Amino acid sequence: MRHLRNALFILFILPMTALAEGEVSPGLDIIGFFDFTFSDTDTAGATKGFNEGQLALHFTSRLAPQLTFFAETTFTARADAGTGNPSAPGFNPEVERAILRYAVSDQLKFSFGRYHTPINWWNTTYHHGLWLQTTITRPEMIKFGGKVLPVHFVGASIEGMRTLQGWEIGYQAGLGNGRGNQIGRAGDAGDINNHRAVTMNLYAKPLPALSVGLSAYRDQLLVSSSEFKELITAGYLIWEDGQAEFISEYANIAHRASGSSNYMNQPAYYLQAAYRLPWWNEGLKPYYRYEYVQISSDDAAFSNVPGLKGHTAGLRYDFSDLAAIKTELRRQQITGKSAGNGGFIQISFTF
Repeated sequence: MRHLRNALFILFILPMTALAEGEVSPGLDIIGFFDFTFSDTDTAGATKGFNEGQLALHFTSRLAPQLTFFAETTFTARADAGTGNPSAPGFNPEVERAILRYAVSDQLKFSFGRYHTPINWWNTTYHHGLWLQTTITRPEMIKFGGKVLPVHFVGASIEGMRTLQGWEIGYQAGLGNGRGNQIGRAGDAGDINNHRAVTMNLYAKPLPALSVGLSAYRDQLLVSSSEFKELITAGYLIWEDGQAEFISEYANIAHRASGSSNYMNQPAYYLQAAYRLPWWNEGLKPYYRYEYVQISSDDAAFSNVPGLKGHTAGLRYDFSDLAAIKTELRRQQITGKSAGNGGFIQISFTF
């Protein structure tokens, strides 16, 4: 009980005391992102033509010297706009992230809210503004709306970072709701089976351009009235020096049905390389990505999740400091279907 009282004091009483003393006045900073894409593909059922991307807005407010609030909202065009009675709206609004954080120091920060799950590097580095990432699309294993890895997490977190012998070392641990009724969504309105999800992440930067990390996620899923233990382990190795980019991530998603003693292991990974060329004010950046997702046909928890092999090649051109145009060719082989090919052009920017 004493530890709980101390934690509540750190999370709530100290920040409110600092604010009451008038050390800072609340303010609000807003940053926006938008993208616009043209696509042409021979994949059956895929959307073609021009597509309004997500309007993503980042809100940051400093409530006290050590207390901040961050939120990310998006507005996404609907394919069924105007249909039904009453008619469907043209855009879906969504609160993607909403995080209240209290920083005791760089080594110790408490927060709670809705996060991008710290299960892999891409998900916590590149958010809904597509201008941030080199490519047009996210890897299949961590795409928004996907089911392979849990993209969002609702709960509480503790994290920190410090420098030791020139190494930047950090950690993050979280406790929150598991996946929702739709396993591609977080449990925003509560945990559906009263089994909390736990996530842990450790990372290090031995060099300014080099990052390595390990993470784990444990939950109990409820899918079609059946329960499954879920254990995800993941790791990454990243090199980014402003010119060369190499991103490699691997995850193993293991499920065990209730009453069974055997886990079904399903690997997913991708490798991405890019290089910023020295011409045109260093605005040209060709890239390539290979990705692979293996799903077991015996895994009832992932019965609607397909496996995939994919190749992506493209060229990004930053024609200003805040805007880029990307051209991309993509070939994907979804398990049980013919390979599909597509071409994409996207303009993305921040404001």
